[in-house]
Amino acid sequence: MSRLPPLEPAKLAPDQRRVYDAIASGPRGGVRGPFLALIHVPELTDRIQHLGEYLRFGTSFPPRLSELAVLITARHYTCQYEWQAHEPHALKGGLAQSIIDAIKARRRPDGMQPDELTVYEFATELLANGKISDAAYERVVKAFGTRGAVELAALIGYYIMIGMTLLAHEVALPAGMAPPLAVK
Repeated sequence: MSRLPPLEPAKLAPDQRRVYDAIASGPRGGVRGPFLALIHVPELTDRIQHLGEYLRFGTSFPPRLSELAVLITARHYTCQYEWQAHEPHALKGGLAQSIIDAIKARRRPDGMQPDELTVYEFATELLANGKISDAAYERVVKAFGTRGAVELAALIGYYIMIGMTLLAHEVALPAGMAPPLAVK
């Protein structure tokens, strides 16, 4: 059960309505999850949704790799909503089910492609240690350039923020959906 009152689109204030409509008509195709919490602060929501739109749809990473980073982040924090929202995108983007299942089970996946392994090592190291070793950083720069290193760190940071929003406000899973992740 969410800690926030249910959102009633017909009762939104004008500034909330403007942001709500912008999100609904954008590439996300609707207002769900974290935006149901964030909409209580429209200016913040607008800034976050623009950043998220870029990080999700506009980086140099293909969906297979960006969604891999999202799933690693969601699993790290056991963010049920974030996981259920992004697992289908990871599959659609071409990430193997076996890799998704391993991350879900908190295991290092076997059979990753070299670019997947580079993203996996960067994300897991950053989340576990709060920093990146020179070796992991250099592998990312070699594989994706400086731009890719910056985008990957920002992508992980963004989904940490989204995960914390979902967890803090206990944003509920869609009706009838069981939590997809085992709790530690």
